[in-house]
Formats: sequence, structure tokens, C-alpha cells
Amino acid sequence: MKKTLAKILTLAMALALVAVFAGCGSPDAPAPAPDAPPADSGEPAPATEPVTLRVGASVTPHAEILQQVVEPLAAQGITLEIVEYTDYVQPNTAVEDGSLDANYFQHQPYLTTFNEENGTHLVSVASIHYEPFGIYAGKTASIADLADGAVIAVPNDGSNETRALLLLQQEGIITMKEGIDASSNATILDIADNPLNVEIVEMEAAQISHSLQDVDLGVINGNYALQAGLNAGTDALAVEDASGDGAQTYANIICVKEGNEENPAVLALVEALTTPEMGEWINTTYEGAVVPIF
Repeated sequence: MKKTLAKILTLAMALALVAVFAGCGSPDAPAPAPDAPPADSGEPAPATEPVTLRVGASVTPHAEILQQVVEPLAAQGITLEIVEYTDYVQPNTAVEDGSLDANYFQHQPYLTTFNEENGTHLVSVASIHYEPFGIYAGKTASIADLADGAVIAVPNDGSNETRALLLLQQEGIITMKEGIDASSNATILDIADNPLNVEIVEMEAAQISHSLQDVDLGVINGNYALQAGLNAGTDALAVEDASGDGAQTYANIICVKEGNEENPAVLALVEALTTPEMGEWINTTYEGAVVPIF
């Protein structure tokens, strides 16, 4: 009887030990947690919820550039909605009032002036490209042929007028007062010397390309030149020196309202726009009229 009871106790203890070890599992092969993320496949992870990113842009080249990243963003669950504008005011007021998430059409000096004059709260999150300003022929075919009293059209907004006047100085047509540089908010009142007595006419930037027949020369923003079928790399009589500070000062930016700088969809847009592939596409497509700055 005692031997039988001992055997039963021994068997029970053995079964108990088996149950304990079975419950512990193998320390060398832990079971994956039920909510563990999948292994990295190298592909961008889609957003947890689809989002729509509304971005205002000038038609050329900004909207064209944005169009190239529609599909990469869609793969991340971001629908890029491009809203085209033909002026330099509405895209900023729309970001300020929240009807746009971001815009892409301007450089930092223009944005700084706009904030100061309109009480807006807009900031840059990235520099994307640079559009060389160019001098284009109107009634006069070359800079060397300029006559005394020739008429030259320049943009009438502060930062772009500064840029235009510095380009005229670069080409020896005028001399600006000492201390005027790319970050200044200069006007024709800051001209120190005008040996040819040229008449500088200030007009809305978008209108200069349509008024070349009425002036001797026109100094035109890169995007408006492109819209008019002109290319700074091939058609301009002169362009800004790429080695100067203009390339950085006048880099075109992605702009958001202050406080939205870390918006994940905006950061995804910046990342998509600044890949080597996008840089190559910009260089090939615009042949020097648009230059990537990243």
C-alpha cells in the first residue's frame, strides 16, 4: 500500500513539473506580442488615418513641382490638394485664416514684409528652389543698346523691387546706396547713381511680362517669366549671379501659419520635395530657370 502511494505521489510531482515548464516557454524563442509592429519593409508607412493637405501655389513652377509628389504622398495616406493662385496676396491670407494648410510661391524677404504689413503670423518650414531674376528685352534688344532716358520696368513690391534694382546694379545700369543688399527693402529712392537717366517704372510683378512691348527692358520674376514662355536660362539678357547671396535669400519656401511647423503632413511634403530625384527633375525640366536649393 505504501509503495503504491509513493508511486502516485512521484507521478503527480512529475506532471506538475511538466506543467510549470510548459507554461514558461522557451527563453530562446519568445512569442511575439500580439500588437507588435511588422518588420520594416523599407516602404513609407501609411498614415493611420487618411488626411488632406491643401497647399496654395503659383501656377508655374510651384504647382507643377507639387504635382510630382502627389503619388508619393498618397502612398502615405496624404491627399495633396493643390490650389492655384495668380497673385501674391491670397495664398498668404488663406494660410492665415486656415483655409490652406501651407503655400509655396514666395521667398523669405517677401514673407517678412507681408507679415509686417498685414499682421499675419506666417513662417517658413523649408527652402525648396531658387528662381533667378532676369532682365528681358522689350523695345531695346540688349543692355549695351540702352539709350539715355530708357524705360525699365521692375516689380513694385518691396523685396522683389530690391532684387530687381540689385540686378540692374550688377549690370552697371545704376548704383544703389551703400549698404543695400538682398535683405533690404529698397525702392528707386535708394538709387545713388543713374548715369543713363533711365526711367524705372514700378508695376505689379505679374504684369511686366505682358508690358515688354511698352518698355525698353523688364526685370521679371522667374515664375512669371516661365508663365510668359520666357526662360531665364535661355532668354534673359542677364540673370542674378548664382554665387551671390540671392540664391539663399530668395529661395522659394514652404510656408505655414506659426504653430503648424510640426504638422506631420507638411513635414512629409517637405521630405517628398527634397529628394535627389526631385532635384534632378527640376534641373531637367526647367533648364536653369528653376534651381533646387536643397
